[in-house]
Amino acid sequence: MQILVLNGSPRKERGATQAVLTPMIEGMREIGADVELIHVSSLNIKPCRGCFTCWTTTPGKCVQSDEMDSVLPKIDNTDIIVLATPLYVDGMTSQLKMVLDRSIPLLSGKVVIKEGRCRHPRRSESTNGKILLVSVSGFAKLENFDPLVAHVKALANNEDRNYVGAILRPYAWALEHAHRFGVDIDDIIKALKNAGKQLASNGEISTEILAKISREFIPHEMVAELISSQFR
Repeated sequence: MQILVLNGSPRKERGATQAVLTPMIEGMREIGADVELIHVSSLNIKPCRGCFTCWTTTPGKCVQSDEMDSVLPKIDNTDIIVLATPLYVDGMTSQLKMVLDRSIPLLSGKVVIKEGRCRHPRRSESTNGKILLVSVSGFAKLENFDPLVAHVKALANNEDRNYVGAILRPYAWALEHAHRFGVDIDDIIKALKNAGKQLASNGEISTEILAKISREFIPHEMVAELISSQFR
């Protein structure tokens, strides 16, 4: 099983996104999965120019030559793509979005009708593969993730991949401070590791595991108060 993890956090390994990813990746590797982690903000890439050259003049190849040249085959050929991002203005980070925008050479400019909608088919004949969303938020409620989840579901359809689901962790910044509140979060960390194991072994994650990862461990009123106390 090949798994490509794209961490869209500009804070890379220092962020809450990576804090959630680390036990997951440990679980994946314990099962024997071949896991590659890419911090996309470290990539030297330019934004998509919207020129459609990759669909016309140089089919399947972007007119810009940069580090996306090595990333594109990995996106195309991996069994599972994990899109990991903090929630920024109801969506993914600009760094991750830029990587996804630059992945359109993997699609054909032709249009097919699939499930009643116009879509661009994939160029390669590689297996469809899967997409998992991993996201963290400063807010306390799961509904804050709704726009991002809808976006990734649409992306999975457009990339002709199966949407596995979403690992969502509200107020993830508080995980490292849980001891201050006398709260035990060992079950959350264990659930993250088990999520990685399940994903690597059968390509899906149980609803029970997802719920445990997202569970409340401090009241949302306290979350709001703690955040507000940092600002004037």
